[in-house]
Amino acid sequence: MDFTLYWFMFPVAIVVATCAMLSGIGGAALFTPIFILVFPLLGPEYPLSTLIAATSTALITQTFGFLSGFVGYYRRRLIDFRLAWRIMRVSVPVAVIGALAAGAVHDSVLLGSYAALVAVLSVVIWRNRLPDLPETPADGNTRRSLTDSSGRTWTYDEPQLGKRSYSLTATGAFLTGMVSVGIGEVTISKLTRKGVPIAVAAATSVLVVIVTVFFASTALVVQLVQAGGWTAVPWNLLVYDIPGVLIGGQIGPRLQGLVSHNAMRKGISILFVILAVAMMSVALRKIGLV
Repeated sequence: MDFTLYWFMFPVAIVVATCAMLSGIGGAALFTPIFILVFPLLGPEYPLSTLIAATSTALITQTFGFLSGFVGYYRRRLIDFRLAWRIMRVSVPVAVIGALAAGAVHDSVLLGSYAALVAVLSVVIWRNRLPDLPETPADGNTRRSLTDSSGRTWTYDEPQLGKRSYSLTATGAFLTGMVSVGIGEVTISKLTRKGVPIAVAAATSVLVVIVTVFFASTALVVQLVQAGGWTAVPWNLLVYDIPGVLIGGQIGPRLQGLVSHNAMRKGISILFVILAVAMMSVALRKIGLV
């Protein structure tokens, strides 16, 4: 195992983790296409052995990146823990089920699912404009407030999470376990659409993602080790990814509020469209249609 092979992923991981922290999306949504689309272009020694290896590596990397981001947001006191728990009690078990199902599904289906999901998310994120926050709570809603470390108070209605919200959470969690993307994007979109300020929504989403992804990645790694032993895990890639995302996870929260939400929203949407087209092309090639 050549431990100098993936040296370039250290700065890449810093940038990806920083963007993930700012936007609240899962870093694996960007790492997975890097592993699948970019690595094969670099030479025959770069691609990972299987799609599950790529997915599990992306999720392991994301776990460390969001752990770093969690520390940053925790210090800023922006996490709504009660709200995060309401989401995680659904996302964690469903993500594990998705991870266990990934091993039984053909690669083309996994890639096609990723492409379809990010295509839908690109539209959702593009249209996800921040609502005006009312000065008084809506009928039947409880008013929530958080005071961050700088002394700023964030006030908003406590989101009502009904069957539709939990169904979306379950879908995002299942796809996270299967193709490494879903729960972060669904959570941040759902919370901002329900009036949670972007800073609180991103911070809360980070906690939801790190716990959900930890259990999903554990399930995937167990499958990977059972199939190929500990050497099946690309440690020579993780030694660069993990320090990079730890650094990026600290940078992102410090930049929160400095980057326009609309600019970030549009940028992520455009990127997701590009990734959807590229990943669908790979899926079609695997079944001989391209």
